[in-house]
Amino acid sequence: MAVDSIKGSLREKGVRLTRQRELLLEIIDRSGEHLDAERLYLLAKEKDSKLNRVTVYRTLKLLKQGGLVDELDLMHYGGDQHYYETRMKQEHAHVVCLRCGKVEEFFGEPLQRLRRQIESHFGFQILLARTEVGGYCSHCQSLRAREMEQVAAREAAAQQALVEPNGLVSRGRPKRSA
Repeated sequence: MAVDSIKGSLREKGVRLTRQRELLLEIIDRSGEHLDAERLYLLAKEKDSKLNRVTVYRTLKLLKQGGLVDELDLMHYGGDQHYYETRMKQEHAHVVCLRCGKVEEFFGEPLQRLRRQIESHFGFQILLARTEVGGYCSHCQSLRAREMEQVAAREAAAQQALVEPNGLVSRGRPKRSA
């Protein structure tokens, strides 16, 4: 949803769009990121030194209640933090790397098809759908593969160290002298 559309929705609901509320809304919409409240506060504070955290939290609550922003947990990657994005007209899935926290957005027919299948199967009218997929991005897959190779090499070296020169595996007991 475009910022202008959100501003119009706020006015229709009788919500006064203060300079600070407008600033927060623009940052959420234009950042290109999924911001948590603290990050939003820090970005906004750079532009308006008088802004305080209470204003950020109150504005987020107002925008959420008005259905103008979505609150996301993004697979709880950051713990219990919540992230915010302006409500978009087109549904999308969030694809979250569980290692580095990178978030990608997926748009496409498969999501619409799933929605139709659910509605048809359950006779359910979907008003809101949030889809999150957790896994590893290609970069983190490469890092994990290297780490697994290193672990396997260390384990092999440790096993080799347990093998005595005569080829028998030592169990850590002292050898008896003859």
